[in-house]
Amino acid sequence: MKRLAVYCGSSDDAPESYYAMARTLGSAMAERGIELVYGGGKVGLMGACADACLEAGGRVVGVIPEKLAAREVAHPGCTELFVVTGMHARKQMMISLADAYLALPGGFGTLEELSEVLTWKQIGYHSKPIGILNLGGYYDGLLQWVEHAAKVGFVRPQHRGLFAVIERVEDALSQLGF
Repeated sequence: MKRLAVYCGSSDDAPESYYAMARTLGSAMAERGIELVYGGGKVGLMGACADACLEAGGRVVGVIPEKLAAREVAHPGCTELFVVTGMHARKQMMISLADAYLALPGGFGTLEELSEVLTWKQIGYHSKPIGILNLGGYYDGLLQWVEHAAKVGFVRPQHRGLFAVIERVEDALSQLGF
């Protein structure tokens, strides 16, 4: 079975369009037999994606740090739930479990996870597909920064293609090779 790691926000204050996107993705993953690997939370976009995947009969693998699990943020319905020592262990496990990675809208944690998986690909620790779901231009600022970093020489031209920019949730799975 193929697995997709989804990085996304845990805030309950996101616009409804982002929740709809997360639910659409979760349902589509289940329908295609793709397992969801995610941060293990029951809140925010994470919870919405996991709930939709489970409701559609899919498998959900959560990876959550002890500190967050202790706050009762862990999703009780995960098919498998790994409780790990901290954020470093979480990212490492998610990277190792997945066949591809997709960033949905999120905050600092999502950015950190995306940055790490991109860096690992850049230096050759993996060669798996990475996508950024740029719903409504959410990641335009980040994409402008990448272009600026490339222009001034901090991102090499060949590394600008480390990820796919995906504009529609309906295209995400096929663009990542599923």
